[in-house]
Amino acid sequence: MTATTHLKSLQALEMAIREGTLKAAAGRLGITPAAVGQRIRALEDYLGTDLLLRGRSGLQPTAELEHALADLQAGFTALERVTETLDFQRVSEIHIVAEPDWAELWLTPRLQAFREAHPNILFCINGSGDVPLRLGEPDLRITYGEGPGEPLFRDCYLPVTGPDNLRRIADWDPVLQMEGLPLLHLKSQRGQEDYPGWVQWFDKFGHRQEGPDRGVHYKNARIALEAVRQDVGFLLCGLSLVLNDLETGAIVHPYPASWHIVAPSPYMMQIHNKSGVRPQIQKFIAWLRDMASDTKRQIESMTAPDTPG
Repeated sequence: MTATTHLKSLQALEMAIREGTLKAAAGRLGITPAAVGQRIRALEDYLGTDLLLRGRSGLQPTAELEHALADLQAGFTALERVTETLDFQRVSEIHIVAEPDWAELWLTPRLQAFREAHPNILFCINGSGDVPLRLGEPDLRITYGEGPGEPLFRDCYLPVTGPDNLRRIADWDPVLQMEGLPLLHLKSQRGQEDYPGWVQWFDKFGHRQEGPDRGVHYKNARIALEAVRQDVGFLLCGLSLVLNDLETGAIVHPYPASWHIVAPSPYMMQIHNKSGVRPQIQKFIAWLRDMASDTKRQIESMTAPDTPG
């Protein structure tokens, strides 16, 4: 195991204990829960012993880890302080941890314009980019859900598909237009009220009676939208994530955009308390707020009741 992997594994282990779950630790580190688990397993394999126990109250240290836990936590607390101190030497770097689909499908297409206006500002988003991942808290954290921070915008979920699939609806049952047609799902939508899926949409708007939960389930919207563009099926997706595809005609919404479900939670921006004073961060935050406001206006305009589909 290299020194870098060793340090990242220890970081994943400490964060998992601190947060109580692999999912929460992944959110803090900007990686997937599977990646957190892999880093911890790599450390367990290297040491030849288990380090974590799963309990009703979350992840707990094994007896072997318990002896080292205080030093582990103190070590990363100290590293975070060092990181904050050394940030003054890296004033042109902006480190962001964000919900992955939002980062790739909403932020990345817009970021080029900011880069052109500010070519000296460098980014690390979810651990990759112009500069390497650093230890400690990111400058900005973008999450989906209620909690601390500043709301950016609230999304709307509506059906999308490839252009060739429109004729399949036109030639189908006029009442149950979606009956039997291939549905695509996001795994985050299964049984989670924060992510509405096809079951909720059909309950509200009809057009299908059988098997609203059947079909292929995708890990994230980025992969599912590749299938949508190839006319594989119909996906219920956040409107903010597909605005570019809708504009280019790569995908379409087969029903009026007013037939949507408002997301129960908004996207939230949390600013690290010491980062907000840096001019580069202030410029980026101002730009991000403007882009979020534009998206909010687009969503409200497109989903208004009188807007034709």
